[in-house]
Amino acid sequence: MQEQQVNSQSKEAMGGLARLGATLADWSERWFPDAYVFAAIAVVIVAIAALAMGRTPVQVGVDFGKSFWTLIPFTMQMAFVVIAGYIVAVSPPVKRLVIALAAVPKTPKFAVAYVAFMVMTASLLSWGFSLIFGGILTREISKRVEGVDYRAMGAAAYLGLGSIWALGLSSSAALLMATKASIPPALYKISGTVPLSETLLTWQNLVMIIVLEVLSIWICYVSCPSPDKAKTAEMVGIRYQDEKEEPVGKAETPGEYLEYSPILTIVIVILGIFYLYNVFSTQGGLAAMDLNIYNFMFLIAGMLLHWTPKSFLKAAAKSVPMTGGVLLQFPLYAGIFGVLMGSGLTEVLARFFVSISNQETLPVVVGIYSAILGLFLPSGGGKWIVEAPYMLEAANQLHVNLGWMVQVYNAAEALPNFINPFWMLPLLGLTGVKARDLAGYSILQLIFHAPIVLIMLWLLAKTIPYIAPIMQ
Repeated sequence: MQEQQVNSQSKEAMGGLARLGATLADWSERWFPDAYVFAAIAVVIVAIAALAMGRTPVQVGVDFGKSFWTLIPFTMQMAFVVIAGYIVAVSPPVKRLVIALAAVPKTPKFAVAYVAFMVMTASLLSWGFSLIFGGILTREISKRVEGVDYRAMGAAAYLGLGSIWALGLSSSAALLMATKASIPPALYKISGTVPLSETLLTWQNLVMIIVLEVLSIWICYVSCPSPDKAKTAEMVGIRYQDEKEEPVGKAETPGEYLEYSPILTIVIVILGIFYLYNVFSTQGGLAAMDLNIYNFMFLIAGMLLHWTPKSFLKAAAKSVPMTGGVLLQFPLYAGIFGVLMGSGLTEVLARFFVSISNQETLPVVVGIYSAILGLFLPSGGGKWIVEAPYMLEAANQLHVNLGWMVQVYNAAEALPNFINPFWMLPLLGLTGVKARDLAGYSILQLIFHAPIVLIMLWLLAKTIPYIAPIMQ
């Protein structure tokens, strides 16, 4: 009798989360703006804040325009993360693997939880790959499992970016701090180098990964609507057709011979392997990792997996349209960065948060601040350059471990991704859904993640002693 009562209460809780997820999803479909509109609204908000700080309209316009193109290198790096991730994800070997993986789930709830697990695990390797991989996996599962809510599964496919990606090997902040040549001189004087052994490769980071992954999967499972209450892709006119693997074909003219031959691919891949071996063997292994190395690795892997230039170029051509949002919106965020810096708003906020912090509370305070700023500057690497000087200086003054402060930033950086549609763009292009379709279930994840992340940042900071900056 008691066991039945517990089961009944458990089912009620699960049903409550499912209703909350559906309610938030319905609300976001009506009220959540397009990703570009979201960015434009951010420009307006920051401009108004700058005017309130005493800047004139002309000064705000100059700050915005002068900074508009400053993130072009980073923009291209992000675009290539999408391109390279897509090329690898749609390669014949990986696509066959995804199709095999899509045959595993048989029920809607398990399908959504399964997508969450696979995508978050993939994001520890590369957030760009996880988006494309998640999109393709979602398409394939949607064709096989009846009654699965396309909004719940789409949100699950986005969890790599909204949960643990920055705690994995594609963390731009951790990779930057581990490589002396990548650290701006002014920042290096404050922090020195922070090796990966003090950031990504700590047991504390592993604890955060496990806790957040388990939490996300549980939320996905219990919040997924039952088949009779689900809104399927077919209901809104989204139909995923079976895409047969196109034959590579063969050369019909002498000029096409090299396009269909693996000769050039083999040569380039060998050269790439030599380069990567040299980088990792001479620059400290994982410490050599940065976005350029990541993109290079994925492009080389893509060439090898596609085998012929013809197949490789065909995949690349299909990936380029997915970078449109990145290419158009990143300049807006660069402009926002310029207005924030020009007005002094960033420094004012930083001084305020540091003034209310001590050694115990600094990780939590900085985590909250970084998450809030991430709503306006969704840039893992670019935003870190803005925050790192005052964040790490405060850590030195209060004797908080610098490596942990990098991880504070990484964990908090992912939180605003749950509700900022910018990083959803590649996934949206693959699945045919809109940001507002995913926002409801993403918001539900944020409600649970935010307090858990902040509690872990506070508790785990107690287990890491302060180490003076390493100057090489």
